[in-house]
Amino acid sequence: MSAAAVEHPCDDEPETLLETANRLMEQLPGHRVEIIGGLVTVAPPPDGPHAKALTTLMVPFLSAGLHGEESNVLQGIGLWLPSGPEDYVIPDLAIVDADFDEHLIENNCYNPACFRLVLEVTSGNYQTDLRHKVAAYAQAKIPVYVIVDRKHGRVHVLTDPLPAGYDRHEVYAPGQKAPLPTSIGAEVSLDVEELVRAGSPKR
Repeated sequence: MSAAAVEHPCDDEPETLLETANRLMEQLPGHRVEIIGGLVTVAPPPDGPHAKALTTLMVPFLSAGLHGEESNVLQGIGLWLPSGPEDYVIPDLAIVDADFDEHLIENNCYNPACFRLVLEVTSGNYQTDLRHKVAAYAQAKIPVYVIVDRKHGRVHVLTDPLPAGYDRHEVYAPGQKAPLPTSIGAEVSLDVEELVRAGSPKR
């Protein structure tokens, strides 16, 4: 969405967080701007290995038939959060119900109820993915949260959301397969070594 300029009735009236986020998106093309816990966060454009890991991740989901009549596999779709009046995130990858477009809330963001899985591939801001977003996604009752931790070479699979986090948190290392719950709509296991290799920069 292209954010239009906002005119205030009084020059001293501060911007809303959403107005600030949209202004930053216009000023910083390619950056990911989110509002988590009432704080605006800005992540720089991802590097090539991040994009390669993301494409590698899509393959098993597509092969399992998750992009079809019942669900869709989407990159960069906005998710409206219940943690604040203007909170939203843009996960790297998501599996959503096929009728997700009927659940638009605001600012190109959708109701968390139509999300089956969200996935983040870490960059320099990996603490956000490993901490702040764990609480945010759990509070939004996202059933499955997957993190490809490029810094530590692991894959995290979090399930069973609670108000402050997830009840189950499994960590998988290279050489292991990371099985995902069939609640996403199919049987899928992620090859951790393949993902870590795809996300590693060339030395």
